[in-house]
Amino acid sequence: MTETAKRSLRAGLRWTSLRLRLVVVFALVALVAAVSASGIAYWLNREAVLTRTQDTALDDFRRQMQETAAALPTRPTKDDLQRAAGEMASSSPGYSVLLVAERERGKPIVGYSDLDTFTRAHVPDSLQEQVARKQPLSSSNEHEYHLFWQRTSIAGTPYLVAGTRIIGGGPTGYMLKSLDQERQDLNSLAWSLGIATALALVGSALLAQAAATTVLRPVQRLGDAARKLGEGKLDTRLVVSGTDELADLSRTFNRTASSLEKKVADMSAREEASRRFVADMSHELRTPLTAITAVAEVLEDEADTLDPMIAPAVHLVVSETRRLNDLVENLMEVTRFDAGTARLVLDDVDVADQVTACIDARAWLDAVHLDAERGMMARLDPRRLDVILANLIGNALKHGGSPVGVRVRTEGEELVIEVRDHGPGIPEEVLPHVFDRFYKASASRPRSEGSGLGLSIAMENAHIHGGDISAANSPDGGAVFTLRLPRDAERIVRNDEPGADAPGEDGAT
Repeated sequence: MTETAKRSLRAGLRWTSLRLRLVVVFALVALVAAVSASGIAYWLNREAVLTRTQDTALDDFRRQMQETAAALPTRPTKDDLQRAAGEMASSSPGYSVLLVAERERGKPIVGYSDLDTFTRAHVPDSLQEQVARKQPLSSSNEHEYHLFWQRTSIAGTPYLVAGTRIIGGGPTGYMLKSLDQERQDLNSLAWSLGIATALALVGSALLAQAAATTVLRPVQRLGDAARKLGEGKLDTRLVVSGTDELADLSRTFNRTASSLEKKVADMSAREEASRRFVADMSHELRTPLTAITAVAEVLEDEADTLDPMIAPAVHLVVSETRRLNDLVENLMEVTRFDAGTARLVLDDVDVADQVTACIDARAWLDAVHLDAERGMMARLDPRRLDVILANLIGNALKHGGSPVGVRVRTEGEELVIEVRDHGPGIPEEVLPHVFDRFYKASASRPRSEGSGLGLSIAMENAHIHGGDISAANSPDGGAVFTLRLPRDAERIVRNDEPGADAPGEDGAT
């Protein structure tokens, strides 16, 4: 399976994916529609089946009461009732009959078609009360007694129970018809509708998947193209076919990608031209600056013999010349990083000795307190480590003031060097920008005399080692810069990479 196919499968399985949501929505709509249709069909069929069975049984029972029960004597015997109930049940569409009469007032006699199936105890009391109640006669009611029925359940089996009374003193009759066959038929219907609902659900899911594949394939291609575009492949384009909205979106993407490619190409060209200009300018300035620096140093040596009115100007020229020389060197170093030509020249370094050498070379021994164990080895570029330390310690001395503490330790495979000053600290709004090029903004510190490139160059040198530098304020006051470098930078950059710097290359700040 290709990586694109795997990514598509993972995207389709995510709960937040459009494909899954589309399938779920289709399935839910189909489920609701199928359940609703099945429920309505089941209810209509149930009513139709029960009504048909009920009407057939009630019509037959009414006819049997009129023909058989009404023909009995006014004071029938138990045998008369038993025989009539049997006749009615034998000619009925599957129901049992119970006939009740009075031998004397208050002395009822009962005739059963089937004593094991249907007794008076099976007739609900509410139904018996309705059947026995004499109805008032009116223009809308011509009969004293009516036929009443009720659906009930006996031992878990559904039944239809009905009853009526012969007008003019005849017996009261009750019928009991089992609805178990109808229940089985309705259960079969329910199973059929359930299977149809399940099949509709599966079918809707398959249709939704097919629709999602059809609709989302262009969207997926658009997403892959946008991902490639974000990775820097600016020549990515989509194949456009059709005239629908997705085709318009693909055309818009292609136009946007073309415009972006052109703008990036223009910006890259301008950036390259700017970088070449800075590099060329820096190289062109080095020769006259070397001469100016030599003259300035001669003037500085003779400053004490010059006119007191001229000596301050000479000192200013010397100071600004050195500053300009540092700026040119920093610009050349920045140009190397921007051009990607900066390389590491790795060596096994005793970190404590390297830090001591950096401090000693700049006569900072009296202002810096070093906390480092001898023999702590790391494979680094000693020149670039010196550049980082010189910028961090020099920045701490210039802006924070002495004493400056330098602490060296290891954390696993990392070398950690902390440089802490005891100054006013760095304002919170300045912290995110301290490593930006040419950034110099702090009301609580003196105006910087540097170029604004020192910390940026230190960060670039840390990055080329595979490390990083962070800046923070100590709870006890002062700023803390933490340098983290891998103890073995060989994993980051190999010594045999083309374009590596020669061991004696200049570029320190």
